[in-house]
Amino acid sequence: MVQQTPDHFAGLEHLATAIILLDKNRRVVYINPGAEIIFAFSATHVTGMQINDVFPDCGILMLAVENAIALQSPFREHEFSISTPRQHAFAVTCTVTPIDSPNACLILEFQQMDAQLRIAREERMLVQQQANAELLRNLAHEIRNPLGGLRGAAQLLEHELPSPSLREYTQVIIKEADRLQSLMDRLLIPHRVPKYQPTNIHEVLERVRSLLLAESPKDILIKRDYDLSLPELIGDREKLIQAVLNVARNAVQAMQAHHTQSSQITFRTRAERQVTLARKRYRVAIKLEIIDNGPGIPADIRDRIFYPLVSGIEGGSGLGLTLAQTFITQHHGMIECDSVPGKTCFTILLPIETTAIKPAAIKPPSIL
Repeated sequence: MVQQTPDHFAGLEHLATAIILLDKNRRVVYINPGAEIIFAFSATHVTGMQINDVFPDCGILMLAVENAIALQSPFREHEFSISTPRQHAFAVTCTVTPIDSPNACLILEFQQMDAQLRIAREERMLVQQQANAELLRNLAHEIRNPLGGLRGAAQLLEHELPSPSLREYTQVIIKEADRLQSLMDRLLIPHRVPKYQPTNIHEVLERVRSLLLAESPKDILIKRDYDLSLPELIGDREKLIQAVLNVARNAVQAMQAHHTQSSQITFRTRAERQVTLARKRYRVAIKLEIIDNGPGIPADIRDRIFYPLVSGIEGGSGLGLTLAQTFITQHHGMIECDSVPGKTCFTILLPIETTAIKPAAIKPPSIL
């Protein structure tokens, strides 16, 4: 059965939420493009099907339908799991509303909760990022001033010491002061304005791959799982390289520290459709996954890995992931992490459209 869109349903075509209309026999008479995208089925396939065949084994939805019919008023079910015959599972909220129409008696409106939760996480991350920037600025300022005095005093003392063996101690002070000064410079030097231009994500990944192999040529296997049909995005190539390198280098260091057997990193790229990032809806985005088979991120820092000075690696500065998050945010993207022992996956979403670099509702914070 081929779906036709009557004029009185035409307005539903443009809604971002998923809409399904049922007749009095609980058969699908119409679905909008939003439902096709979210549930990954076509209108042609499901039109005419019973709703319990479209969403098998979903008693919560069937109960909502029956309650709406019995009460002749809208009925809403919050945050329940629903799946299609293809086994696509989602967390959704559904509102079932009786309507008076010649061809339909119920309208089902679905909101995918996964997307809403992502938006909430993104907003929390932006607030966190602003707090991180302020913390780093204050910390660097408080350390940098006395550090210069400490180094200068050590240099003066070195000239007064008669024995070369004693000067070894002043050299330790000077070298450690220089190391801290370098760290402070990384925190305080303003980031240059991004230079946006057409950028191939696979060229970025190949550059990172070559850098990692140069650093650890025998210790790591880097696999590539690329979707070569992906278009270019508008971005700053050097900042994207640095962001991906920081994530991947962390993975290498963690696997080396724990002597992971057959250490492996996988770079995977895919297209992600209908993505909301920074309150803006994009038709398509690039989904980049950086997967390693290392020990996983310790549970006690898993929720804080993007905070500055938090590191699960002994001797780590705790700045790599903070800067990676900053660079991805400057591209209106999102970075998330899922980690268990034996598998850690960082997921980076980057919108492709050039509108991603124009001012949006949420302006990325000015970091450092």
